[in-house]
Amino acid sequence: MLSRLLSNDFPRSRVLAVVLLALLIALAFAPFLFPGVKALSVAAKILVFVVLVASFDLLLGYTGIVSFAHTMFFGIGAYGVAIACTRIGPTWSALAFGLGGALLLSFGLSLAVGLFSLRVRAIFFAMITLAVASAFQTLASQLSDFTGGEDGLTFKVPQLLLPSTEFMDTPLFGVSIDGRLLCYYLLFATALVSLLLLLRIVNSPFGRVLQAIRENEFRAEAIGYRVVVYRTTSSILSALFATVAGAMLALWLRYNGPDTSLSFEIMLDVLLIVVIGGMGTLYGAAIGAALFMVAQSYLQDLLKLGSDAASGLPWLAALLSPDRWLLWLGVLFVLSVYYFPSGVVGRLRLQGVAGLGPKGKK
Repeated sequence: MLSRLLSNDFPRSRVLAVVLLALLIALAFAPFLFPGVKALSVAAKILVFVVLVASFDLLLGYTGIVSFAHTMFFGIGAYGVAIACTRIGPTWSALAFGLGGALLLSFGLSLAVGLFSLRVRAIFFAMITLAVASAFQTLASQLSDFTGGEDGLTFKVPQLLLPSTEFMDTPLFGVSIDGRLLCYYLLFATALVSLLLLLRIVNSPFGRVLQAIRENEFRAEAIGYRVVVYRTTSSILSALFATVAGAMLALWLRYNGPDTSLSFEIMLDVLLIVVIGGMGTLYGAAIGAALFMVAQSYLQDLLKLGSDAASGLPWLAALLSPDRWLLWLGVLFVLSVYYFPSGVVGRLRLQGVAGLGPKGKK
């Protein structure tokens, strides 16, 4: 049963298996293990970025396509939900209509970008996708009647997902069983199903062809595979999953704006997470997203503690100032690339293989 769920793509490392299991348990019971509004928001962002990064890894890690338009599809999903709930109202049908419309738009745009751009070389395709994403961000900022412009859209969600909706009179293990908790577990289920679907895709015959194209495009073409068709299909699937991630973010925040889902900084974060977790490993998307989001959210708090502890040494206190958290985040990224050149998952899998004897035994 487990092998079918994971599409026979096992961690292949005991340490990696333990880390993934711990991450799954932590996210599944985050509201009870890490009480507090901030902790729950960090866990929700991890779930969103797991889907977003995994969908991008389908492009970069498995197909070898460098695209800077991924956040455009992320923004389409977020705007689809935001606009539908604003125009129609806070209903489940509005959520379904918004997500469905966003998926259709993402399908059309990704198909157009794929057919017109995937025949060009990597650097030119990357530049085309960057131009398309920039144009879409500008368009979203200017169409204020639909998108709210620079201010974005604040909207309401169905009553069942509101924090004011209480399902139990008394808290469970100190946690209120309310609409916010239901919303979190809706995100958790969506992220888990999306990751399992992506695992099924990359471990199918279709996924094997994508990896063959990544390794040698000309050889794959020579043995009869239509590279453009496979690359375009990969681009469409990646865009659709990114759209789902955008809808998840909008549903959680109940707000969306250009800086929230279309910012180029999000694209850079996705690239960093892919490198940290490991390209071509969907498990790396989960681990990388968790590490990056936790560091981004709590590094300032840790630096403040360090700065206060080093108050007797002014130079050290200044170096550990919370205002310099981006510097230390960059240092952590450099160290992670240096010690984990193939990503966390790649390194752990190599250690797992190295620990086996000649017959596959310890």
